Amino acid sequence: MISEILDLVEKHECWRGKQCLNLIPSENVMSSTVRKLLSSELGHRYTARDRFYMGTKFTDEIEQYGEELAKKVFKCETADLRPLSGHIADLIFLASFTEPKDTLICVSPSDGGYPGMWEDGLAGLLGLRVQAFPFSKEDMNIKVKEAEEIIERVKPKVVIFGASLITFPQPVKQLAEVASESGAYVGFDGSHVLGLIAGGQFQDPLREEACALFGSTHKSFFGPQGGIILSDKEHGEMIRRRIYPAIVDNAHWNRIAALTLALAEMKSFGETYAKQVICNSKTLAKALSDYGFPVACKHLGFTESHQVYLDYGDYEKGRVVAEKLQRANVIVDCAIRVGTCEITRRGMKEAEMDQIADLLKRIVHDEENLDRIKKEVAKLCADFQKTEFCFE
Repeated sequence: MISEILDLVEKHECWRGKQCLNLIPSENVMSSTVRKLLSSELGHRYTARDRFYMGTKFTDEIEQYGEELAKKVFKCETADLRPLSGHIADLIFLASFTEPKDTLICVSPSDGGYPGMWEDGLAGLLGLRVQAFPFSKEDMNIKVKEAEEIIERVKPKVVIFGASLITFPQPVKQLAEVASESGAYVGFDGSHVLGLIAGGQFQDPLREEACALFGSTHKSFFGPQGGIILSDKEHGEMIRRRIYPAIVDNAHWNRIAALTLALAEMKSFGETYAKQVICNSKTLAKALSDYGFPVACKHLGFTESHQVYLDYGDYEKGRVVAEKLQRANVIVDCAIRVGTCEITRRGMKEAEMDQIADLLKRIVHDEENLDRIKKEVAKLCADFQKTEFCFE
């Protein structure tokens, strides 16, 4: 039994870690030092704000250090590293500012919004009414004028920007004032673009009048899987009161230690990393478009994020393409969102984006022998095994 478990993990690490071109935008890789902290002695331990547990002096210092780093990286007044995931961070924000029958406005899953926020997810769990932002599929963004009218008419309790499919900055600044005047709390789910925000290369929701920025720490941000909440002092204190003991008890302090080091890496290397991510996305998008792939938003320059969206119309058509790519060890999701965050962290740049576009063309359009292409993919990956934008 032991050997079987170890063998499965080893096979996964060899395949996904060394032989696959990982283009899923919701994944990234940690530096080896950050990864080591996940298996540290901290993983056995507890601490608590009420000082119930003894032996926590270093654990508490690590958490405090991480919060201070997060405040510097995101230029905010409060930071909380305890959410166990982006989903839990969403839950904490909604639970802090809503009551049953309140209305939430966010991007619909049919427009690329996060399904976990919708009727079958947190909105339903908390008894919230949910209203979709008016959305332009052509521009892959919220329609500002129509959104203003809905906010004024519906008077939501909470307005949340951000999405699972997000290629361009969203109109937070344009809509935050009308939302606030209507009595709404404005939040930004930065799960996907958190690393780009940290690097100063996307948009800056907290300077655009959002009261909180929250989400995952393992997508364009290159930390461990988990969540974070960043806010001003007033709203941050309101959020803190909701976290413990209602939603998070043991916050996994090995994860918080790893996240703290990832924050230090982002503080030192985030700007260069985020610029390269976006440059890679643009280069890859143009090359794929030139090869005839259905890359969305050509008229807007394709993308300003870590995502390139190939619009095949529906997930079933996308699944056919995704499964074909997987047979050649190229990993995407069924949307199809092609992500550049992980390959950028492995050191790939514009030349490799052209090479990747050529590989995708040969797999999807030219129908070349997939075993032969799989070997080329493995060779490309073998040349980029080192993690960049870190202290190592």
